[in-house]
Amino acid sequence: DWERIRERTKPYRVLGDLSNTDLVQAVTLYSTYRRRKENAAGEEDNLPPVSAKRKEMLNLPLDEYRARRDRVVEGYVKASKILVENRIYTSNDLPYGTQLVPMAAVLAELGDEIDNVGRKKKIMRWFWCGVLGELYGAAHETRYALDMTQVVDWIRGDGDEPRTVLDAHFSPSRLGTLRTRNSAAYKGVYALLMEERTRDWLSATKIDFSSYFSDSIDINQIFHFAWCEKNGIRRSEYNSIVNKTPLSGRTNRIVGGDAPSRYLERLKKHAGVGDDEFEEILRSHAVDPEYMRRDDFNGFYADRRERILRRIEDAMGKEIPRSEAPEEGEFS
Repeated sequence: DWERIRERTKPYRVLGDLSNTDLVQAVTLYSTYRRRKENAAGEEDNLPPVSAKRKEMLNLPLDEYRARRDRVVEGYVKASKILVENRIYTSNDLPYGTQLVPMAAVLAELGDEIDNVGRKKKIMRWFWCGVLGELYGAAHETRYALDMTQVVDWIRGDGDEPRTVLDAHFSPSRLGTLRTRNSAAYKGVYALLMEERTRDWLSATKIDFSSYFSDSIDINQIFHFAWCEKNGIRRSEYNSIVNKTPLSGRTNRIVGGDAPSRYLERLKKHAGVGDDEFEEILRSHAVDPEYMRRDDFNGFYADRRERILRRIEDAMGKEIPRSEAPEEGEFS
């Protein structure tokens, strides 16, 4: 059965790391939810629990697995399509594989109800809160059960904001420590940097599913590490995601190890566009080009940090307090 299911999910790169255990856990979560809904007329204390814990997975009846698994598989497929719309294109880009378990189960329940802009925005707000609040790293089975009931009710307009949305908190100082893809929040911010207006600096091509692969888009430093080393910028500062942006392989080669003030002129010449359009292309990466033209790393860093925080606020749907003290190695 698993081999058949893998054939169904194979075309979707976001599902590349999906395991049979993940599937059974999502089916269990959805099945226990349906069991509780179907017994809703009973007393609250006697209703079967919604669960995706190991014990429930092992106790999942075969007939329930057969009855629910295809809707859950379609839930995974829907999740993959929604994430691609939000610039998460492969399993390597996925912040938390664990978060796909409740997402697939929720979408199995909602079915075609999710094909609505307002409802997609809600499920993505829940998704970003989980990612940027870093809530799915450990001990997540209890959160799965809450998500299953609360997210469905919230999307349908029958409930308050889910606990995952309420629990999520992003610290501004966290940006200074996001340096590698090992962090879920790093992957989340990377996806937010590829919003719908973002265009490659050289080709002016919109960064989308097609160009992501055809142009070998990857995250690269804006102030190159070679220049930063020569100018006394600490690695802890220049290697954070605040100094990184998605660029094509060709663009990154033209950037080289030079100061921004030098490579911007080369890029504009190769791009063959006017000053105003080139300015617009640069700004699509949440930067102020003036700091780059002056090679002002400190001013650039502080300005871009604020721009990224605004994108995070939009994604999470909540304000991020700016009053806390920055961590060592980060500008205030």
